[in-house]
Amino acid sequence: MIYLDNSATTKPYKEVLDTFVTVSEKYFANPSSLHAKGGEAEHLLTQARKSIAQLLEVAPTEIVFTSGGTEGNNIAIKGIAIQHQNRGKHLITTSVEHASSYESFQFLERQGFEISFLKVNEKGIVSLEELKKAIRPDTILVSMLHVNNETGAVQPIKGIGEILKHHPKIFFHVDDVQGVGKVPLSLRDFGIDLCTVSAHKIHGLKGTGALYVRSGVSLSALFTGGEQEYRKRAGTENVAGIASMAKALRLTLEQSTINKDKMLRVKEIFLKGLDNIGGIDINTPLDCSAPHIINFSVNGMKPEVLIHALDKQGIYVSTRSACSSKQGGASRILLEMGLGEKRASTAIRISTSYQNSEEEAKKTLKVLEEELINFKGIMR
Repeated sequence: MIYLDNSATTKPYKEVLDTFVTVSEKYFANPSSLHAKGGEAEHLLTQARKSIAQLLEVAPTEIVFTSGGTEGNNIAIKGIAIQHQNRGKHLITTSVEHASSYESFQFLERQGFEISFLKVNEKGIVSLEELKKAIRPDTILVSMLHVNNETGAVQPIKGIGEILKHHPKIFFHVDDVQGVGKVPLSLRDFGIDLCTVSAHKIHGLKGTGALYVRSGVSLSALFTGGEQEYRKRAGTENVAGIASMAKALRLTLEQSTINKDKMLRVKEIFLKGLDNIGGIDINTPLDCSAPHIINFSVNGMKPEVLIHALDKQGIYVSTRSACSSKQGGASRILLEMGLGEKRASTAIRISTSYQNSEEEAKKTLKVLEEELINFKGIMR
């Protein structure tokens, strides 16, 4: 098996699964319970929070546990908008956000908020000058995807943070679900107020995530009914999932130090190989993209056909975000980049992990070329 759909989800580390099983068996009590078993679970939850905070270089009280990236984005965007709407109802984002953010802004637009969806260039990158122009006296939030989940394009988060330092009343939210562990991001230095991460993108378990909320930032809770998570997210905490996430984050950051160069070599092999295959257009920007995502279009071939052909060879890739992959049609992200309906309708995404090898990349390219030759032969 050659698994190249890591932006959809990653295979959990064995150590993560072991942690989940151990915690589920030994620390199953509700951490809010007053008895000794509840205290044990609460202690473990506290330790996991401290561990994740230390790895992200923030304070433990700034970590709010969620069910994943979608919930984290919804809490950050809707929570800020609802809490601070008396000060202003103008929000800024981009036209290439993940669906969980993009549709949150569309929801708020229907509720009477005014949204500025910043356009991107052919590389999928926003203009800092356009951001400056979009800021108004009633702007309360700027929300931005760090690493695009389809193309791997990396937004200039540091530059955006510098601009917003001159507008201290505007909150800055970053969706770092695809970036954490692959593209460095300093929450403190870049002036970020809220940041979303998800466990299952870093070899943790599905159903677990975290939202960084800078100390002093207030937001309206979407879930009410309990004191959990500093009253920002009610509901019994998933202690086993959270402890597993702490393990996954630590191991992933270790891998980023050990195997970053290997991941870059794998990407280079893919890019060079794809460039040598006729009828392929590479959509990922070469000079401003993450090391693990490669997006390309195959002229004249439906992506589903190629995906199923590779599937039979034990190679797993995807078309776009797993949240949108079954919708069919053209990619909203590629259309916004101005790549046209044809390329946007025939796009394939390869997304690697630190476990993928150069040999796997070479084998995938060989199989891909063979499948395209077979397809062209059938179409004659």
